[in-house]
Amino acid sequence: MSPKSFLADRPKDYERFGIAPDRIEVREDGMRADSTKECFYEWWYFDAHLDNGAKIVVTFFTKDAASPNTGLQPRIEFDLDLPDGRSLHKQATFSADQFTAATDRCDVKIANNSFSGDLHDYTITAAIEDISFTAHLSGQTEPWRSAAGSIYYGADEEKYFSWLPSVPYGHVDLTYKVGNEEEVTTPGNGYHDHNWGNAPMTSIINNWYWGRGAAGPYTFITADIVSEKKYDYDRVTVFMLARDGKVIADDGNKVTFKKSDIHEDPVTGKPVGNIHSYTYRDGDEEYELSYSREKTILQNKFIDTVTGFKKLAAKLIGFDGSYLRLTGPVTVTHRVAGEVVESVTEPAIWEQMYPGKTRAEDRA
Repeated sequence: MSPKSFLADRPKDYERFGIAPDRIEVREDGMRADSTKECFYEWWYFDAHLDNGAKIVVTFFTKDAASPNTGLQPRIEFDLDLPDGRSLHKQATFSADQFTAATDRCDVKIANNSFSGDLHDYTITAAIEDISFTAHLSGQTEPWRSAAGSIYYGADEEKYFSWLPSVPYGHVDLTYKVGNEEEVTTPGNGYHDHNWGNAPMTSIINNWYWGRGAAGPYTFITADIVSEKKYDYDRVTVFMLARDGKVIADDGNKVTFKKSDIHEDPVTGKPVGNIHSYTYRDGDEEYELSYSREKTILQNKFIDTVTGFKKLAAKLIGFDGSYLRLTGPVTVTHRVAGEVVESVTEPAIWEQMYPGKTRAEDRA
C-alpha cells in the first residue's frame, strides 16, 4: 500500500516547485505561498544560543498555521530566555497592509520589523512592547533541503508542508534590550529556516520531534514527523549531518528513529521521550545522534492561546495540542564496522510539537 504522506523526491516534484535537485537558489527563501488566500501560510524562523547564556527564538508569520482559513494576518512572536533565568514571551499581530515580502529573496517586512538575507548572511530586527533586538547571522554550514523540501499529504498530493533550512548553522552577533535595562551585545550561534504550506498543520501532523545544533566539528538537523490518523500516521524522518560545514549524510531512508524512557509531561499531559535518537547507516558507516532530556524549559497548551467561542469549541472536541521545548546533552557518535571512531557531546535545545490526539503507541 502506498503511503498517504511522504517526502517529495521525484523529478516531477522538483518541477512542480520550480527547483533543482543539485542546488538551492536565493529565491527559494523568498515568499512561496500566497497567504492572501485561505489555507496558504508561511513563516520565517530564527533562533540563537548566545555566549552570555541567553537564548532567543523569533518567527515572522503571514498568519496562524494552525488555522490558516483566513486572509493575510501577519504576526511576530519571540521568546527570550535571559541569563538570570527570566523567560520572556512576546507576540504582536499587524494589519495586512503592514506586510511585504519579496519573491526573489528573503526580504520580509512587518511594520518596522524586518527579516532579510541571501542564504548566507541575514539581518533580523524586531521590537515588541519593551523588548527589541537586532541580529546578524552568517552561515557556516551550507544551505540545505531534504530532497524537494516538501511532504505530501493525501493520495491526490495536493496538500503539502514545505521546509527550507537556509542557514543550518551560523555565527550570530546580536544586540537586545529589555525595558530600561542596559543594552546587551553578545555573539553566539544561530539557525534560520523557512516554512510554508496549504493545509492547517493540525489537520495533517499528529506530532513531531525537531532539533538542530552542533557538537564538535558536526552540525545537524533532525526531525521525526508523524502524520495525522487519516494519513495512517505515516512517518517521515528528516536527517542532515554536516562536518566542517559540508553535508556528509542526509538520506532519511537510511535513518532509524527510536525513543525511550517515556514520561507524561505534567503540564500538557503529552507523552515525551527523555531519550530519542537517530541512527544513520550506509554500509559500514554509522552515525548516531542521541538527545537526552534534562529539563523542559517551555510547556504550552495550544488551547491557552485561543479565546471566546474558539476556546469553547476546542474544549468540546477535546483539543489538547501542545508544544514542549527541551534541553540536555546531544551526543554524535561515528562508528565504522561497529567500532566507535569518534564521539562528541554538547548541550542542545530541541522541541516536541504534538497538535494531534495522543496515540497509545507514544505512551509505550
